[in-house]
Amino acid sequence: MLQIAESVLNSIGSTPLVRLNQFTKHVEGNIFAKLEYFSPGLSKKDRIALEMIESAEEKGLLEKGQPIIELTSGSMGTGLAIVCNLKKYPFIAVMSKGNSIERAQVMQAFGAKVVLVDQHPDSQKGKVTGKDLELVEEKTKELTRKYNAFKIDQFNNPGSVTTGETRLGPEIITQLGDTKIDAFVDFMGTEGSFIGVSNALKKAFPPIQCFGVEPVNAAFYNSIESTAGTHIIQGGGYHVPLKFIDENKEIISDFIKVSDKEAIESTRLLASEECIFAGYSGGANAAAALKLLKSELKGKIILIIIPDSGTKYLSTDLWDILEYDE
Repeated sequence: MLQIAESVLNSIGSTPLVRLNQFTKHVEGNIFAKLEYFSPGLSKKDRIALEMIESAEEKGLLEKGQPIIELTSGSMGTGLAIVCNLKKYPFIAVMSKGNSIERAQVMQAFGAKVVLVDQHPDSQKGKVTGKDLELVEEKTKELTRKYNAFKIDQFNNPGSVTTGETRLGPEIITQLGDTKIDAFVDFMGTEGSFIGVSNALKKAFPPIQCFGVEPVNAAFYNSIESTAGTHIIQGGGYHVPLKFIDENKEIISDFIKVSDKEAIESTRLLASEECIFAGYSGGANAAAALKLLKSELKGKIILIIIPDSGTKYLSTDLWDILEYDE
């Protein structure tokens, strides 16, 4: 029986797990998609934001009413905006202008102060690189000192790993019931949740293989060649080392590269075939899983995360309107 939640915070989690029957109709095997955009902030980062702030409160790291700050591509910032608003902490989100504007609009609607940082001169709008991230980090440090703010530091904060191990991973395992999965695929952002979920799944399904997904043009772990670093998959793929990956390489089976074209086509196919309105990273995960079903994991069951909603990309060319003559 459904119950009345005391606040939106109590609605974070319990997202659907869906079998992609139409998306996989031309291959042998199955893909199960965890639809994290059903969370109130439309992404998996809601869970992580709640975990990180509650952990900081329990450890006495946060003072009542102290400003909280974080660099973000939008999803973590939205999750933090929700949690900070309802817990009465002022929140400052620092984001590159290269990210889609809907992200800033949503964060601001939830009460955040949004600081937008100009991109590096070599960068392109809609394609945020490691150089852009460095500029955002520099601005975040400046504002942290100015406001004596508590910096979430998602790239190094273990709360994302904890969330995957104790919240998201166990929830997926419960939903699977007696079904055993063979592989887990996830796009590489900060990758704390990928490692945390992988740890939980390894305990439930010891033979499982776990794959990290990278953009072709910004492959750091699956390329010995220098890459341009530019791609359309916002929220990751910055062509930089990732702390949680480097500390947990033993649980990762391999890394899969996905092109912009593959990510776009799969994102659109998820919408047209499954009515799943995902963002670029969800499409990248689906594309990577499809590659595995067409090769070494033919006939197997693969789990993917749909990290966020396609509504955050309406200003991009992902959902361009097609004009028809009547």
